[in-house]
Amino acid sequence: MAAATLVVSLVMSGLTFWAVNTIQQDARLNDTRFGRDLGLLLAANVAPLVGENNRTELARFSHRFYSSTASVRYMLYADEEGNIFFGIPFSESEVQNSLTIRRKIHLPDDYAAQTDAPMVRQHLTPDGEVTDVFVPLIYEGVYKGVLAIGTNPNPTVVTSSHLTRDVTIAVFVSIWVMVILGAVFNALTITKPIKELLVGVKNIASGNFKQRVDLPLGGELGELIASFNDMAERLERYEEQNIEELTAEKAKLETLVSTIADGAVLLDTSIQVILANLTARRLFGWEGKAVEGTNLLYLLPAAVQAEVTRPLYQIAKGELREGAEFRITLKEAGDSSPDTLRERTVRILLTTVLDLSRENVRGIAMTVQDITREAELNEAKSQFISNVSHELRTPLFNIKSFIETLYEYGEDLGHEERQEFLETANRETDRLTRLVNDVLDLSRLESCKLYHMEAVDLAQPIEQTLRTYQLNAKDKGIELIQDIQPDLPPVLGHYDLLLQVFTNLVGNSLKFTESGGKVAMRAYLVGAGNCKPNANQPSPFLTQPCNLNGNSALDAETTDQFVRVEVADTGIGIDSEDQEAIFDRFFRVENRVHTLEGTGLGLSIVRNIIENTQQQSALDQRSRQRHDLLV
Repeated sequence: MAAATLVVSLVMSGLTFWAVNTIQQDARLNDTRFGRDLGLLLAANVAPLVGENNRTELARFSHRFYSSTASVRYMLYADEEGNIFFGIPFSESEVQNSLTIRRKIHLPDDYAAQTDAPMVRQHLTPDGEVTDVFVPLIYEGVYKGVLAIGTNPNPTVVTSSHLTRDVTIAVFVSIWVMVILGAVFNALTITKPIKELLVGVKNIASGNFKQRVDLPLGGELGELIASFNDMAERLERYEEQNIEELTAEKAKLETLVSTIADGAVLLDTSIQVILANLTARRLFGWEGKAVEGTNLLYLLPAAVQAEVTRPLYQIAKGELREGAEFRITLKEAGDSSPDTLRERTVRILLTTVLDLSRENVRGIAMTVQDITREAELNEAKSQFISNVSHELRTPLFNIKSFIETLYEYGEDLGHEERQEFLETANRETDRLTRLVNDVLDLSRLESCKLYHMEAVDLAQPIEQTLRTYQLNAKDKGIELIQDIQPDLPPVLGHYDLLLQVFTNLVGNSLKFTESGGKVAMRAYLVGAGNCKPNANQPSPFLTQPCNLNGNSALDAETTDQFVRVEVADTGIGIDSEDQEAIFDRFFRVENRVHTLEGTGLGLSIVRNIIENTQQQSALDQRSRQRHDLLV
């Protein structure tokens, strides 16, 4: 309404300005034409009087003319030089003195030549606008002076112009009065109900479904109020019927998110946290903090913040629909000492949450996965592949070199040289065989293959293991010690697997023991929870046989007792930081020692054999118990 009023006002003001301006332009043209004609008429009558210098008659004629013409404001006569010698209502005094001010009309130099075109101008005075007409006085072809006459504007035109202006102002004021009255009426009849409806809508939006609007109005506005009340009543009933279901579904969703193994963080389009499960809180150190409603970038570690800031804003703005994935390494304080830092590798997935139409972005889902173990395994696997490649390349190169030498120069070599080359090739072939067997053994053990368990006398695989390494130990100057308690009962196990365990353990001891050292295998019977070593044959260098620092120990279960097998050496030992990882696949202590070679699979094979043997033994024992029960 205000805009319409402004447009109407501007149109009316424009029309009024145009009308007044048109009237004034016409009045000016008429006044100019009238003044020019009047000046020419008067100049034709007074030119002879001026030429004859008959000023008395000139004054008398001019007074009569001035008195008879109401539109004439003034009349001035000047000589050839522009000096005014007579004027009405101005006339110069007859008495001249030194203080007399001489009045003069300044005209253009070529003014006398324009006899048929008087010079006309209009100017504004305190008494109103005046039209000035300057007519040259020519008598017998000679320029005698100038006649200046001033005329008043047409009073009728002025009155019409003023009337038009007053009418326009009255119309303008009337329009705005009507607008103000309409606004007051609108406020009293329409604005108040609309405000009431607005308050009601805000209350409904805030969850107050008991809101009602009670105004005694009819017509379309009354129907709108009735529809609003009906909507509020239906929403109230809907809330009562479904609030429990919505609460249950929300609880299910929160429970599902909280039990996810990976970290889950739900964000809105302002990058503020809506929901974060326990895993995410643990990974980012948010335990006990109220992170909901806080900008995520203020909560993340610096390394994560630097990576995800730009993609988060791009997804929130809809510029990145396919999401993003990052792998970030975090450094955090260790569990044992706050001064030590440990690395944790996480994978972060950013996923766009769209509405039902799949067009607008409603939020962002961030999934956080702790892949530290995976990264370590990949690194160990890469190291293992590198080691295996090196181990395979060296014997293959040696075998190929010796065989090529035998093939090309076999006739030229002596019997001893050929025999030495063949022995070297045979040793390298055995080395390759061991490496391949280690890989195959580990693969077979991790496939959870079932083995047949039977009673095994531990003395036999122990003696066979020591005989196998007797020559190797002799070459290195290492003493092998066997300490087996007499009359050991048989144990439930698999002979070949136990032999492989003993072989790997003794082989590790020999590899990490220097010349002049000792490697011992002991086996003795212990009761359940009690350590009872053989006191008659103690180990020559194990001062605490029940708490040894050897490579490994095996407890084989009998009916109610255990047979404990110990392998110990006087070698370089294992650092405390490596003791927890020596049974992991691909882990090699020599990675830190940098002196000895290996595949990093021996102790991992031992661990898998022991675990599979224990599981299979437990299954067999439960099977025998069920069989005895049935019998």
